[in-house]
Amino acid sequence: MGVRIDPIRLGVTRCALIRGEGAVLVDAGVPGKGAAFARALARLGVVPAEIRLVVMTHGHFDHVGSARAISAMTGAPIAMREPDRGWLERGRAPLPPGGTTWGRIMLVGLRALAPLVRIEPAAVEIAIGDEGLDLAPFGLAGRVIPTPGHTAGSVSVLLPGGEALVGDLAMNGFPMRRGPGVPIFADDFEQVRAGWRTLLDAGATTIFPAHGEPFPAEVLRRALAA
Repeated sequence: MGVRIDPIRLGVTRCALIRGEGAVLVDAGVPGKGAAFARALARLGVVPAEIRLVVMTHGHFDHVGSARAISAMTGAPIAMREPDRGWLERGRAPLPPGGTTWGRIMLVGLRALAPLVRIEPAAVEIAIGDEGLDLAPFGLAGRVIPTPGHTAGSVSVLLPGGEALVGDLAMNGFPMRRGPGVPIFADDFEQVRAGWRTLLDAGATTIFPAHGEPFPAEVLRRALAA
């Protein structure tokens, strides 16, 4: 059976529903998007109970905001890596540092909005370790791979066809960037680039960022060589 990737926009974040024999959701968008998620599933003809796992690429508010609602709706466990796991379980995610000039400018606005953001704490039933996570038990050929850099607990999902769902390990498009490249927020840019190498070495051919359109992985290879 082939794999299908359907983007589901929940606020500013492009989440993804991956379907093979089973279904896995990557990321959960901003807070308050449970109803929007239910409508998106209905448009796709997917019953919530078909989703077997929710993978969080990292713990920032625009990726975990509706995690509790979505997990309750689907009955699917949440998988996440430390230390970001603790952010979701406490309902308190820090703001990312601005790694580029534009990132630092945007961070000013984010700091002003931060007191208004409320993340419902959610239990993370599956802790992703250094070895990553095989998705086969959830009905999907593929693997979750640790790719720290944007945050210490960031992960990517790599599918056998070379599709890499990277969260914020890379970004592409307004308002983050004018084209594909490094994230405008990151804890450690050297680790970001190391994560790119990890994915390229593992066979990534297409990058699916959470902010912006998919793009060829060759873009990252050229950036590393520059």
